[in-house]
Amino acid sequence: MAIPVLTPDQLDAQASRLHDTQAWQSIVSGWELTAPEPGPRPAERTEPGRAQPPEPTQGRPPSDWRDLLSVPVDQLIDDALRTLPATPPPERPLPGRLGAVLPDRVHAWRRVGQGDLRPSVHLGYAHQILAEWGWQNTPYRLRNARGARCVCGALLTAHRLGYGSPATVNRAGAWLITELRAQGWPGLIGPWNRAPGRTAADALALVDAAARRAASAGH
Repeated sequence: MAIPVLTPDQLDAQASRLHDTQAWQSIVSGWELTAPEPGPRPAERTEPGRAQPPEPTQGRPPSDWRDLLSVPVDQLIDDALRTLPATPPPERPLPGRLGAVLPDRVHAWRRVGQGDLRPSVHLGYAHQILAEWGWQNTPYRLRNARGARCVCGALLTAHRLGYGSPATVNRAGAWLITELRAQGWPGLIGPWNRAPGRTAADALALVDAAARRAASAGH
């Protein structure tokens, strides 16, 4: 049974439906929250004027560096990881300019043996496609005669070249919509892509920002 092939319009609609689910909203609204700073346990509270020296943490000497921290070590590590840039995709050159205009079925062999990816990495490949094969904003379809892609077309092409599962494509699209909402755009990716005055630099910047947002959330 043949697997149905998504169009950019269909991907846009599916990503929007995913973005609007309660589960997705809990992801994008809670990833920046940190645990409250721990306060003293009830047993450690003392009456005024009767302050006592702190007892050493069980199992560690009083001079352990962790006793000097005001937040847990795990929280410090988590906060540090969130500041890292999106992981760049592993080196795997795209087909040349001729490959950009060939039908996607010609590249089907590239999917053989490929595992799934995080959405942030998938977005990295979409950026590579837009940068090397070009960006187009009209008409809104997978590619133009030169092989350039729209933003959704780049996501689909990355999948068809072997980078990520269909579910990953949907999640990458949902991260793009999340980034657009953060920038004040209320609509879908396609209308943003073909808005008057839009440029290739705008498209690349959007994909990069969505990749950083996804990576910061552990996606």
